[in-house]
Amino acid sequence: MSAGVLANRIALVTGASRGIGAATARALAATGAHVVAVARTVGGLEELDDAITSAGGSATLVPLDITDFEGLARLAGALDERYGRLDILVGNAAIAGPSSPLGHITPKDWDEVMKINVTANWRLICAMDVLLRRSGAGRAVFLTSGAAHYTPAYLGLYSASKAALEAVARTYAAETERTAVRVNLFNPGPTRTRMRAQVMPGEDPATLPPPEDVAEKIVELCAPGFSETGRFYDFPARKLMAFRRPE
Repeated sequence: MSAGVLANRIALVTGASRGIGAATARALAATGAHVVAVARTVGGLEELDDAITSAGGSATLVPLDITDFEGLARLAGALDERYGRLDILVGNAAIAGPSSPLGHITPKDWDEVMKINVTANWRLICAMDVLLRRSGAGRAVFLTSGAAHYTPAYLGLYSASKAALEAVARTYAAETERTAVRVNLFNPGPTRTRMRAQVMPGEDPATLPPPEDVAEKIVELCAPGFSETGRFYDFPARKLMAFRRPE
């Protein structure tokens, strides 16, 4: 996407300190958006800020755990006070959780993965919905996984969390269909990230596309001219698929 396409737009990215989140934040800034970068890792956020500012972009760093739901509400209030709106929301932050048979997953691990991958995104919607609706072209993109559909063995917790996230996003898309807000899901597929290496330790990362390739496609879904909503974007297949809805 050309520089300046997203000029003056406010974009919030979670999990922005590394991997796909950081690459997406850089790509959004390169097209003119002011990036509100949310992550727990201060060092990663500072590196991101250096990369964005050195390329002529701008960012606001928000060191925040997305399970700090009161913190998310305070962030929404700060965005409201400063900008009065939010143009782009990229729900990227997630964890893989343990690779384990379902019967061996501890309640603590189950609760943690669901809290980060599902509940935090719902709370983001709760906090940011009013601001997105104030944008002339609010865009929300939530990162999911093919695991929600093909449910591989030993990744049941991660698969279940992404399936639940998809249900949340589909519902939000339906509820905002008659507004200027567009809501879509994006499956990056196998990508050269730390999470992928954690889940697939024997895989050669050199065979996978870098986060920057994925980020370019995510940014396309954030553009004011992208009018589709309630869609699942499958990056490996490079196609948009409509959500199945009951007749």
